[in-house]
Amino acid sequence: MGTGSSKNTDTSSHGSDDREDQGGGQLYVSLKMEENNYLLKGELIPHVYGSVPLVGSWDPSKALAMERESASMWELSFVVPPNHETLDFKFLLKPKYSNSPCVVEEGTNRVLTGGTLQGDGRSALFRLSGDEVFEYKVFIKADRVSPFDLAASWRAYQENLQPSTVRGIPDISINSVAESGTENGSSASLELDLEHYVVPAPTTSANSGLVYAANMTETPRSLNQAGVFSKVTCGASHSVSGVPTDRPATIKEMEVIVPDPTKVHPSSGMVESKSVGTFSSLQKQDGQRGLFVDRGVGSPRLVKSPSASTFTVDLKLDSEAKNPMPAAAGAVAAAAVADQMLGPKEDRNLAIVLVGLPARGKTFTAAKLTRYLRWLGHETKHFNVGKYRRLKLGTNQSADFFRGDNPEGIEARNEVAALAMEDMTAWMQEGGQVGIFDATNSSRKRRNMLMKMAEGKCKIIFLETLCNDRQIIERNIRLKIQQSPDYAEEPDFEAGYRDFKNRLENYEKVYEPVEEGSYIKMIDMVSGHGGQIQVNNISGYLPGRIVFFLVNTHLTPRPILLTRHGESRDNVRGRIGGDSVLSDSGEIYAKKLANFVEKRLKNERAASIWTSTLQRTILTANPIVGFPKIQWRALDEINAGVCDGMTYEEIKKNMPEEYESRKKDKLRYRYPRGESYLDVIQRLEPVIIELERQRAPVVVISHQAVLRALYSYFADRPLKEIPHIEVPLHTIIEIQMGVTGVQEKRYKLM
Repeated sequence: MGTGSSKNTDTSSHGSDDREDQGGGQLYVSLKMEENNYLLKGELIPHVYGSVPLVGSWDPSKALAMERESASMWELSFVVPPNHETLDFKFLLKPKYSNSPCVVEEGTNRVLTGGTLQGDGRSALFRLSGDEVFEYKVFIKADRVSPFDLAASWRAYQENLQPSTVRGIPDISINSVAESGTENGSSASLELDLEHYVVPAPTTSANSGLVYAANMTETPRSLNQAGVFSKVTCGASHSVSGVPTDRPATIKEMEVIVPDPTKVHPSSGMVESKSVGTFSSLQKQDGQRGLFVDRGVGSPRLVKSPSASTFTVDLKLDSEAKNPMPAAAGAVAAAAVADQMLGPKEDRNLAIVLVGLPARGKTFTAAKLTRYLRWLGHETKHFNVGKYRRLKLGTNQSADFFRGDNPEGIEARNEVAALAMEDMTAWMQEGGQVGIFDATNSSRKRRNMLMKMAEGKCKIIFLETLCNDRQIIERNIRLKIQQSPDYAEEPDFEAGYRDFKNRLENYEKVYEPVEEGSYIKMIDMVSGHGGQIQVNNISGYLPGRIVFFLVNTHLTPRPILLTRHGESRDNVRGRIGGDSVLSDSGEIYAKKLANFVEKRLKNERAASIWTSTLQRTILTANPIVGFPKIQWRALDEINAGVCDGMTYEEIKKNMPEEYESRKKDKLRYRYPRGESYLDVIQRLEPVIIELERQRAPVVVISHQAVLRALYSYFADRPLKEIPHIEVPLHTIIEIQMGVTGVQEKRYKLM
């Protein structure tokens, strides 16, 4: 985990400056807690929080989760930069599946100075409601380690897929004071192992491929509302360095408002919005129906009524309005207008209901589709019935529970499916747009039940995944046993394997392929080598876009390397936009990047290099030889319009209103005659589709705003975070796409 600051000290990339000799290396700290109570079976997760620099504040919502090392032991380790030797911290327990308050350990703060714990090494005591007390033994270990040992142990950790004595790359990267001095232009240092340049990635959901995908889905509302814990309130979203990592409960990324004169509030002039049933602070227009579409922050609001011959312009901009402005633009907004004006109510909400036997990639497909639709600005949530079953009925269900002739099992499974469906439709009534309903749904009877529950609330499209490749099925089964909580308490892999095969046979006996309603069938599509997609009764903008996305996705593992161009002369001068050449540092980076790409992709002759059409990216790619290069106009930097070539200080001085508008909402702000971040996302969709379709590695050399938008897609970051994502110069972000999800690694070359 990392805070993602560009000021992080990258000790491993300065092996020649002998800093490890000055302070005896860096301080490596390992915190461990051993739980003596097993009553909650991991329902409470130990966390660490404290003062700068551990997490940045005493806010429990920013606490850092410890990782389970064994059945009873939890661990968190990190490297402390030389200029931050004192740690002031405490432990707390945070509920795993709900937003219940946290429980903070009793007693004074723990203080670690220079690797030495002040005071006695006491146990951690947690007092729950009533007189119930949990006790954890605490072990704190600190060692001085050289950067070279760190890098070597990290490589050992990756090769052996098990923790080493010293992990190397820290679980936490602590912000430290920037070191003075820059590297010279020699690229000979790249002769060293590439791992020498690895730096911690910011904490995001990009690494969720290491977590069972179903556990990242929605938690039942009934469990969200329950809670026996007291003490400190954690809040709904966890964050590191002030950047939330959980998606808020409701983000209206797109809003099209159709005022209705019959719904005018008698005193305040507020108009009820037909789309979500909340009020929008539009001025009342007596006896007129109007259509409101906002063109972005900094642009006039345009309202046109049928009786008016001209647009009326409202230059007042209220960024604090309860209804956020439409996030979408272009085709998305046009389609939304058509759906709102012409479509029946249930068509405005879309339920993608997965169908298929276990181990056919349903959850992976659902997670990928959720990520794509969220990135486009559609409010989307993934509901996994297996998660509901585990939370309501426990994880220890044997294969017999899934038999088609087990009436108790069928009733219990239908009950949790109905609970998930109720949650999904309730969320849609509150403004949600697309729900992904993830379960086997293998019988017509179950699917009919879901269709009956959806009547008048949402339109259902069944998405059936069929796979006849025994090798892929076998791989998925083994992954399932390794990752699924259903087998977390089964120590014998072979016993779990036999149970899952029996479960699969029980499903196969009663499986009925989809032949009813609207459906999409994906047949042998996961390998990426051909396959079929069949569609039936599919129409509309969003369903068509979903089909297009599914046609182009596959699971072939391959890396995607994202990097900004080398530093340009306009970067040095602080000017935005432009088309300047590289600075001296930028030219050095171009050589280092070429050396890196040659080593990283030496066995990948089918790889390609993508750049924008601006010369700073083309010049950065020039030294790279042996790979085809493709220029994309879609990869050009955000268009700054009339502000192109200005510094931010000049904009602030000469265009203060524009400067303030951008500051209020960087996501939706559109430069005069230029673009917003949302416009950039729109034009990047073909790039995303092509990146999904590629089977060989791709190196994308582009610009900060563009790479923020691309990275947010892979990392599944909320749209509002995009303008604030760190994409530092002279750093390569490697996105590894494959069957286990999306994983990230960063290399800082300078």
